[in-house]
Amino acid sequence: MTPLIETLIEMLSPERPVLIAGPTASGKSALALAIAEAQGGVIVNADAIQVFANWQVLTARPDAAELARARHALYGHVAWDAAYSVGHWLREVAPLLQGPLRPIIIGGTGLYFAALTEGLAEIPATPKAIRAEADRLRLDAGHEAFFPEIDAETLSRLDRANPMRVQRAWEVQRATGRGLAAWQAATPPPLLPRAGAHALRVDAARDWLNARIARRFDAMLERGALAEAEDNLPRWDPALPSFKAIGAPELIRHLRGEIPLDEARERATIATCRFAKRQRTWLRARMSTWHGVDAQSLAGARS
Repeated sequence: MTPLIETLIEMLSPERPVLIAGPTASGKSALALAIAEAQGGVIVNADAIQVFANWQVLTARPDAAELARARHALYGHVAWDAAYSVGHWLREVAPLLQGPLRPIIIGGTGLYFAALTEGLAEIPATPKAIRAEADRLRLDAGHEAFFPEIDAETLSRLDRANPMRVQRAWEVQRATGRGLAAWQAATPPPLLPRAGAHALRVDAARDWLNARIARRFDAMLERGALAEAEDNLPRWDPALPSFKAIGAPELIRHLRGEIPLDEARERATIATCRFAKRQRTWLRARMSTWHGVDAQSLAGARS
């Protein structure tokens, strides 16, 4: 346990929920495990891809040794072909907020934390026909094709570099005739207000984090990420949420004989670094009031 982790544990009340948000590979899991072992609690997943059963190694889901160290919830429990959204996650996390164990909620999906602490607009589900139309448009013309049909207020709030967020806004407008921003304005109270929890934001310098990402992807390959991708190859469908796992498209292309493994590794690492950059941008914009934790100090000698 590093000195920083010891200091953080001393400042945490065992009675209050803990939120730990940060970019991929920044050391969130080690912090959550240390807190759970020192104070008790259940580690609750707040990562949109780690919920799916068909990826364990590639998504850095907790392994058997980590699962044995502390209680975990909402990891790997969703079928590969199922739909899963922030609404699903909120419904599943709600009973965990009532105990009996103090929740330690950890992940890199900023939208999950925002919905939990700020509330989530109760938007009707998108009809399958509209979802299929949106998928075709994104694949054929790119997510920029959605921009002209999204209302100005919603568009001004969107992360335009995130294809799935843009597609979601387009789907809501097409399905309901009402912009996503208008739905968000009618948001109900949050399940867990920010003031009711210890909220920790893990901050990581770009170069330090990118080097860790590269090392971690190599370790994933050694632990069987390619075999995991091979298991998913027969049912590969990039339109499904479970197949948004970072690095999966590159490994699938290698298995199909389209690119050598070294190229797949390099492309997957670059994609992960870009994903981490988007996560850091979200954290700076939406979680500036959370308690900042330096990732390199958190990792200590393991960095």
